[in-house]
Amino acid sequence: MTSSSNLHKNQIMQDTNPARPRVIIVGGGFAGLKAARALKKVPADILVLDRNNHHLFQPLLYQVATAGLSPADIASPIRSVLRDQKNTEVLMGEVIGVDRKLKQVILNKGKFSYDYLVLATGSRHSYFGHDEWERYAPGLKSVEDATVIRQKILLAFEAAEFETQSEKQKQLLTFILVGGGPTGVEMAGSIAELAQAALASDFRHINPKHSRVILLEAGERILSSFSEDLSKKAETSLKALGVEVRTRTRVENIDQEGVLISGQRIASKTIVWAAGVRASPVGKWLGVETDRSGRVKVEPDLSISGDPCIFVIGDCATLQDENGNPLPGVAPVAMQEGKYVAQVIQKRIGNKKPIPPFRYVNKGNLATIGRSSAIADLGTFKLSGFIAWMAWLLVHIFYLIGFRNRILVMIQWAWAYFTFQRGARLITFVGRSTLNKAP
Repeated sequence: MTSSSNLHKNQIMQDTNPARPRVIIVGGGFAGLKAARALKKVPADILVLDRNNHHLFQPLLYQVATAGLSPADIASPIRSVLRDQKNTEVLMGEVIGVDRKLKQVILNKGKFSYDYLVLATGSRHSYFGHDEWERYAPGLKSVEDATVIRQKILLAFEAAEFETQSEKQKQLLTFILVGGGPTGVEMAGSIAELAQAALASDFRHINPKHSRVILLEAGERILSSFSEDLSKKAETSLKALGVEVRTRTRVENIDQEGVLISGQRIASKTIVWAAGVRASPVGKWLGVETDRSGRVKVEPDLSISGDPCIFVIGDCATLQDENGNPLPGVAPVAMQEGKYVAQVIQKRIGNKKPIPPFRYVNKGNLATIGRSSAIADLGTFKLSGFIAWMAWLLVHIFYLIGFRNRILVMIQWAWAYFTFQRGARLITFVGRSTLNKAP
């Protein structure tokens, strides 16, 4: 059995055509998957590595966290997405380093040689030097994060129904979002709607409508990447939902009892972190220069300095636009970078003329605040309200991967719109479940 296993492992590592270059893509997110699909007809052996077996549509992850969608609605198996690409292989494994000298990717269970390497490993939460806060304020980057947060939110209502002391009930029914970017804003609006509509008639001893949803932002305004007038409209929409928006408010401490801001404690058992991110450890693997968030500073063709065969794209890379501003860590940037790198590799394999440096084409920004309310900054056009919300719906449905997922999400959204209900309100435990597990 052992000999057979080792033989199979070695066969996977060595089973390539020596006459064809090998392109390894690490990460099956927006950037990595876009690069892989764009290399479909390139005469090369493509290997996609990811520690998960699925591609996740992160812009809708907050809806999983607030019981609007199930994880399977916004995730697709990477193997399924790439199954028709004859030149592409998918393996599940965690990359732990890169040997630039030997041109190898190092996994926790083996090594793979490459001719071209594309690193698109994304980012995680940044607590600005207070990693101990993560225990009490989880962030939202993965399916696991979303299900943990969903459980915390739903358990808070269940525990409040069981609680007899009014002060503890108030603490359980207070939800705090730290960070006024798109994730924080969308989460705040969704939790408010969950309490005001979906759960409003389901309890007998508490009134979910009395819940407090508080959005904390350290900057001058929420949604700072949008124009000031759209930011104000978003804040107005949030307040209409009952969300307390506090700008110029910096968090001083977070513990199991709540948040400390400006010497004032806000008691809460459910805190969600949406204030910052840090890149995956790609910079350490490569030994190259990074910015304060750990993102690799790349060349205009998205390769790293001194090694034109290694590309870093997506949330773990940083590049300035024509105005000298860093490109935002959003899905459109990642997808355009993935497509561009595939073109660069294709040109090099074919010994063709190089293409011009990467240039991001900003097609606009969208953010939803709640039911029938969103903002859209499309450059010349700025939209808000129902029209912007419809645009948000169409764009997200269009970019979802898989016909099945598109249909399921549209059905779920239609059901929620007409009934005010959420279809993914499950609380699950590994092992025996008890109310002692509630917040």
